[in-house]
Formats: sequence, structure tokens, C-alpha cells
Amino acid sequence: MAVAQLSAAPRPSAHPLANPGYGKRSAPGQTPRTGRDFDHLPLREASIATYIDRLADESDLSIKTLAKHLPYGQCALSTALNHLSAAGHLRRVRRPVTVDGCPRWVWHTFFSRTARDDAWWNALLAGETPVTERPVAAAARSTAYGVLARLGRIDARLTLSAGECAALEGEAAEWFARGAGEAQLVQATTAGLPERVAHPYAFVRTRLLAKLPPEPEPQPPAPRYELVCTACGEPGGDGRALRGGLCEGCRGGRPALAAYEVRAHAERLRTALRTGTGPDGTAGEPSAPSVPSQRPWSSRTSPTDSPGLTT
Repeated sequence: MAVAQLSAAPRPSAHPLANPGYGKRSAPGQTPRTGRDFDHLPLREASIATYIDRLADESDLSIKTLAKHLPYGQCALSTALNHLSAAGHLRRVRRPVTVDGCPRWVWHTFFSRTARDDAWWNALLAGETPVTERPVAAAARSTAYGVLARLGRIDARLTLSAGECAALEGEAAEWFARGAGEAQLVQATTAGLPERVAHPYAFVRTRLLAKLPPEPEPQPPAPRYELVCTACGEPGGDGRALRGGLCEGCRGGRPALAAYEVRAHAERLRTALRTGTGPDGTAGEPSAPSVPSQRPWSSRTSPTDSPGLTT
């Protein structure tokens, strides 16, 4: 273990991906990466968070896979991931899919280097815009103003004043709202310029309106996710039953069953299976076998390997 601790830091590029469509998901609206993103966390949690943050989307975040690439055991990793969830950096979710006509669960891990509270995560996973996230329109307008201000440096004939940039900002922002990039807007406004542009403002405005791209095709609705407990995988519905991504039992707020109660219940179930009666001893049709599930942090599987799908 000492040798592992002193070895070179693992390379995220060598980390395996989960099956297509599973694994890590990066949360939107994160602050730019710095060298102090996780200084508020204990050393172990900060090290693991830094590693996960640099992994590509759809990377396999199962406990077994992480243990192969990090100098920590599976128990330590499980505890650290629970702490990252409580700190607002991580949420485990699932969504239903149908594979070959059979309903399955797909597990994902959303990760954010920017710590978020429960309300932010619940809004994001419900398909809403979190209140702390900067609106997309505001970001597009800022980009639009910057591109307009640069036109004069690209070609002096299109030099605009600050007021003219602000006046044209809305028209330019509409380009970005329709999926155009900066290069596309610059090309449309600067290509084929006449030898002399008498009125740059009017010229740029005419080009922006005349060459406006078509509206994009409507996008399919975003998938809705169901939050699950980071530690045990118990469904949390809309997330209000989970605090810090953990259910009441995993937070220590629900007393565990006594050992004799667990043994008595197990014996009742075994008797029911042998005799075909219900767990309460009454006769009845035997229930259909339940689909086996896996712990949310178990190792990845192929969609055809197991009824329970994991990262």
C-alpha cells in the first residue's frame, strides 16, 4: 500500500469507459477548473474528486473500477463518494429504458466540481433550469457583443462603436440561439465586402438579418432522472427524501433492525418459498420473482449480461 501511495498519479486518460449510454455525466454551469476546486474537502475526498473531475463523460465510476485506478480500497472509496455526495459534488440517478422489449434501469453519476445544494440538483434532474445557473440567453448576448466588437479588428471597414455593438447585440445573439458559431457569424458579416463601407452599423445589421440561419429542429424532451441514494441505491423519487444525496437510513437517521428481527423475517421468507404461502402464513399464489438489482456502485455490466444495469 505504501508503494501505491507513492506511485505516480493515475492518468485519467487510461480510465475505461462504461457501456455506451452509461457512466459519468458532467453537470452544466460549472465554474472554470482551477487548482483549488476541492480545497474545502478532506485530502482523500479532494484527491478522488480531482480524478473524477478530469474523467471524460461516460467513464466507468463503479467502485471496483475506481479501486483499480486509485490508491484506495473499495470501502474507502465508497465512504469518500458518500462524502462527495453530501458536499454537493455528486448525485446518483437512474432512468428506465427498454432493451429488446424488457424494461431495465440505467444508472448514471452526475458530477460537478462546483458544489450544489439539494434544490439545485433536484431542479436539474427534473429537467428544469437551476436557479443559480446563468441563463443561456445572457451568455449568448455576452458572446454576441464580443464578436461584434471584434469585427473592426478583423476588418477596419466594419468598426463599430460600443453603442452600435449594444444595439446589434440582440440580432447577433439570435444567431447563437439558433445554433450558429462565432466563425459562422464572422464569415457572414465580413465575406465579400465592398471596397468602401460608408455605414458599418447599417451594413452589419443588414447582413445579420438577411443571412440569419433557420430555426433549429425541435429537440426531443430531455430524459427525466430519478435520484437514488448514493450509498445504497434506494430510490428517492423527486429527491426531496434525500439530503446530500443520501437516504435517511444511510445518514443514520433511521434505526437498523435488530439481529433477531432480521433472522425471524428471513425464516418467514424461507418458509413461504418452501410452502407456497405468503410471508404472513396465508395461502396464496406465489409472487413472480423480482428482477435482481445491483448496488449502484457495483462493477459495470453489458446491457445483455444482467437485468440490473450499472455504470
